[in-house]
Amino acid sequence: MNTPLDFSYQALPMRVVMGTNTLDRLADEIDHAGLKRVMVLCSPEQRELAETVAGLIGVRAVDIHPHARMHVPAESAAAAQRRAEEVNADGCVAVGGGSAIGLGKIVALQHGLPVVAVPTTYAGSEMTPVWGLTENGVKRTGRDPRVLPVSVLYDPTLTVTLPAAVSVTSGMNAIAHAVEALYAPDASPVIDLMAEEGVRALATALPDIVADGTDLDARARAQYGAWLCGACLGATTMSLHHKLCHALGGTLDLPHAQTHTVVLPHALAYNQDAAPKAVAALGRALGAADPAAHLWDLAGRLGAPRSLRELGMAESDIDRIVQVALANPYANPREVTADGLGRLLRAAWSGQPPVS
Repeated sequence: MNTPLDFSYQALPMRVVMGTNTLDRLADEIDHAGLKRVMVLCSPEQRELAETVAGLIGVRAVDIHPHARMHVPAESAAAAQRRAEEVNADGCVAVGGGSAIGLGKIVALQHGLPVVAVPTTYAGSEMTPVWGLTENGVKRTGRDPRVLPVSVLYDPTLTVTLPAAVSVTSGMNAIAHAVEALYAPDASPVIDLMAEEGVRALATALPDIVADGTDLDARARAQYGAWLCGACLGATTMSLHHKLCHALGGTLDLPHAQTHTVVLPHALAYNQDAAPKAVAALGRALGAADPAAHLWDLAGRLGAPRSLRELGMAESDIDRIVQVALANPYANPREVTADGLGRLLRAAWSGQPPVS
């Protein structure tokens, strides 16, 4: 019989630089990684920041590629890979949110180019070896140590212009990483500590950010929480929540962070009775006896979406998503059934409070 201390833990090679104005140290981080010719990746909306970054690193920047897109479509990844070859890049600087960092990961996977990440949201994907690629309406994910950024710079000043609505959904996305890590089959006491602290940091920082978007202390606490939550995802196995969100995003092209925000309370409610230790940890972090209901309430208080319908999903898509989510078995504390998923998705689609 397993004891509470029967576990394995594989630490990931994470280099994190955190603090106000750490962007000024980006050139040093590129040198530390041994890179000479980097391509700056960003979404079209982050072009101005990418130009600032290129200016800071000088001759090390050989190109700006402002074409990152949500869910990393295969054609977008292929274009970035071609451009990296054309400019003879030996690495990438991914500036922005999950779209840019996700694109950098695919370039790293296909061409072995190291990535230095400069996140401007709270999703935490920069701390994981998890990659995703969408092709023909299907989002594939995998794990490979080559896609883990060699360095991550967290600078709260870069998030001040992040709108409150995006800050909230991005932060809820990160909380989802920690929630699933707490009931993952390969969880450990180290991950449990990081997950609980990460949820606590984000759940307390997000209301302060909504109240005052210029609050650098709150922004820094959110980045700290995102770092911890992302690291939890990087060290454990994904379960029901992430599989559902990948199905919704890849199949229906729903917005990434908003989808995580809507689905999280419902997926957690589905699993709560089968994961008492996770519920206890989340209860301490959130100060709530019912973590799923608390996260649903928190999203509402902070003005985040609470239904898949408002994200563009049609009710007729529910059965389709159930089948996609069931197609590949995955670890989960509670048995995943078509009936259970259908009830979960109908509640998430309509915006009803979560029920177990």
